[in-house]
Amino acid sequence: MNYGSVVEDILKASGFSELNPVQKAALDAGLLDGKNMVLAAATASGKTLVAEMAMLKALQARKKTLYIVPLKALASEKYAEFKEKYTSMGIRVAMSVGDKDSSEPWLAGFDIIIVTSEKLDSILRHGADWMAAVGLVVADEVHLIDSPDRGPTLEVILTRLKQLIDPQILALSATISNHDEIAEWLDAVPVRSDYRPVKLYTGVFHANEVHWHPEKPKLTLAADLPPVFELVRDSLKKDKQSIVFVYTRKNAESLAEKLGDLIRPTLSPQERSELAKLSYDVSHVLEHRTKQCEKLARCIQGGAAFHHAGLVAKQRKAIEDAFRSGKIRVICATPTLAAGVNLPAYRVIIRDFRRFSSMRGMDYIPVLEVQQMAGRAGRPKYDTEGEAILISKSSDEAKKFWNEYVTGEPERILSKLGVEPVLRMHLLGLIASSGSTSKERLLDFFSKTFYAHQYKDMSALSMEIDNVLGRLEQFGFIEVSGGQSEGNFGEFMAASNLENDGSVIKPTRMGRRVAELYIDPLSANHIIESLHSLNESMGMIGILHILSGCIEMPGMSIRKKDIEGDDGESINDFIARYSSQLAGKIPNDWEPGYEDFIRSVKVVRLLNEWSEEAGEDTLMEDFGVTPGELRARIEIADWLFYSMTEIAGLLGLKDMLSSIRKARIRVKYGIREELLPFVKLRNIGRVRARALFNNGYTTLGKLRNAPLTSLTNILGPKTAKDLKAQLSGPAGEKQAVQETLEDT
Repeated sequence: MNYGSVVEDILKASGFSELNPVQKAALDAGLLDGKNMVLAAATASGKTLVAEMAMLKALQARKKTLYIVPLKALASEKYAEFKEKYTSMGIRVAMSVGDKDSSEPWLAGFDIIIVTSEKLDSILRHGADWMAAVGLVVADEVHLIDSPDRGPTLEVILTRLKQLIDPQILALSATISNHDEIAEWLDAVPVRSDYRPVKLYTGVFHANEVHWHPEKPKLTLAADLPPVFELVRDSLKKDKQSIVFVYTRKNAESLAEKLGDLIRPTLSPQERSELAKLSYDVSHVLEHRTKQCEKLARCIQGGAAFHHAGLVAKQRKAIEDAFRSGKIRVICATPTLAAGVNLPAYRVIIRDFRRFSSMRGMDYIPVLEVQQMAGRAGRPKYDTEGEAILISKSSDEAKKFWNEYVTGEPERILSKLGVEPVLRMHLLGLIASSGSTSKERLLDFFSKTFYAHQYKDMSALSMEIDNVLGRLEQFGFIEVSGGQSEGNFGEFMAASNLENDGSVIKPTRMGRRVAELYIDPLSANHIIESLHSLNESMGMIGILHILSGCIEMPGMSIRKKDIEGDDGESINDFIARYSSQLAGKIPNDWEPGYEDFIRSVKVVRLLNEWSEEAGEDTLMEDFGVTPGELRARIEIADWLFYSMTEIAGLLGLKDMLSSIRKARIRVKYGIREELLPFVKLRNIGRVRARALFNNGYTTLGKLRNAPLTSLTNILGPKTAKDLKAQLSGPAGEKQAVQETLEDT
């Protein structure tokens, strides 16, 4: 069949004159004939263009495309790219990565829908009607099925989509050793290509020399400075940019500072001026400048930067944009950058190869991870080649790196589905969305997963499913009726491994809501038990302690100063002061749950200090929490607060709803209770709200009657006018009157 128009349209929109070998191979293998396909090829080899051809073909058949990505940052990048390219062609592009309690009916009006795995899982649980119009599913970075965090969700949603709508599936992957095994599971054609538009040379640095694969003249460097510095200095002489990968945030920051000192003398007056402006902008993103902000500002002034999850999104984006434009010459990054946005450099330097594992102690990182970092080398449209250099510390290590990382094959991708925390989430989701099911149907579903395809034997998984179903019944999230197991599924399954005894498994009202809220059933059970134990006496500390005990909320490391207190309050002092408000029994320091309890209390202290209007600088100093980490915790907390509200409502604990909702707003904005009415107003955050309150405008009624000149002195002319406009409307007037009556 002739698909010339599809190919021509895509090439024209992308600015290319012809297809490359990867894209030709995909077409030859039946991409536009609707065949499922697993395409394994190197980073920057043109895989996205293959997806775009399939997307346009689906549109011709009046079908939607779901484009699944692992990270929100990647979703934003793809959304911007596709929107810019296809809006003029009348193709409607949407992105959905946020609210996990909706079927997102608005997406019915879009042609290309970009989602994260978790968001799509949530949409499936809500039974979105528009899903029937999906004809193509693109699974980007499908090799992340191997990830313990994100892999199981991707595996489950691909299995569900095959079962529900049977779309064409196009799975895009880095070069992995068992892409054909994933293809067998998806009933897909495997396509592998080693083509790369920018040739990649991978080398090992040892004894001041770099030897390359494929072979080219060795690079010999001076021994005046440490290897990273010599390699960066060599890049600068060639007027090229570099990315240096290290394994801790602290190392990334320290190295960026030192490299900034190396680069600074090479900068022109114009470059210094541009970097000074960027430095100012990046350091003033937050309301309170932290030591991290000041350190980043110094690095940028020298033409270097660090990049890790401790930075807030605006700072990371500013760094990425400045690197793309050539203003920043070197980025020192943790490996999250390799799995995130598309940010290539001429030279990638990988310095650290060992990290701590709780199972094996210090161990070497996987081959695939190194290859992902190396794949950032070489900038399409700028370079004809790229260099990835691995720094070894001995001749033995140099040989190991050459044999394993440079010329070796990456590890097999393995399913991570068969563990209890994963099964808790997905079993309840399957039961809730089906309305009624049986053990036999559940086993049939899991028999179609990559786990079953890989391991063949379902007996171990079947036993784990039995255990999880027993716990879900114990929590009151499912009911079992009929058959031998009626009334006590857990005990029956422990004594018998019958796959189908005629019993029916249904979600309870609470179980269905927990599945829709997309929280771990263990967390939901913890919330239910804690709400009952605290009841009406619950204050801010109690609410925060419930939240901190949920699995979704990351724990915090405990430092010596946390226990001893130094100049401030210790954790034990805090526990003693608020013991009556904490949720659950306080364990003794010799009991197994004590360390987890202490970590959860530290989270309570952090969020409480934030809601008492402590600044990011103070929190970083007192808790060791970076602004990026704080923002991530606040986002998680917001969803857990919402879930707590929904659960309390279902339990009939209406008297508690007001306290939970107030706590949610306080943590979201970082404000004390008296500022709650102010943050409802547009463009009024914690700083402006506090400024208004401290100037005597303690209610919306008083604020409505304030002279514009007074507000201008506090907020500036633009914000003051906007505020007056908000308060003068019907809704603002009604609220202001209510506030005045309450004051009276």
